[in-house]
Amino acid sequence: MGNDFARPLNERGKADAPEMAKRLLLKAAIPDALVASPAARATRTAELFAETLQMPVREIIFISALYHAPAEVFYDVISGLSDTLNTIAMFSHNPGITYFVNSLSTKIKVDNMPTCAIFAVSANIGHWADFGKSKKEALFFDYPKNLQ
Repeated sequence: MGNDFARPLNERGKADAPEMAKRLLLKAAIPDALVASPAARATRTAELFAETLQMPVREIIFISALYHAPAEVFYDVISGLSDTLNTIAMFSHNPGITYFVNSLSTKIKVDNMPTCAIFAVSANIGHWADFGKSKKEALFFDYPKNLQ
């Protein structure tokens, strides 16, 4: 996995993550679970979100497959989540996360998911296993440099 896996979150990311978590709170889009790549910068971003959202850091779900995952791996990970969860937030890496986000909606297209960006969709499903083939509605796209 090399040096990229261990590369820490930069100072801008350390400031942006709590700000973006606050924006989730303002939108009342609070996840039940945080699902993250175990790479250092994704881990730290998820931890900062957890702290701001007042969620236990120890409950972050780390999934190795999310490190530099192609879009289809996101669907595999989601389909395996517990149906007791209603809302999740995922923390991963480019370019895969950009491809995944663009597969979720035809209404909003993203050239590149900026660090700490948030893309939210809803799906009317009873089981996470149905997420991939479900109709999804884009809710919002936000990123640190987007002035509120």
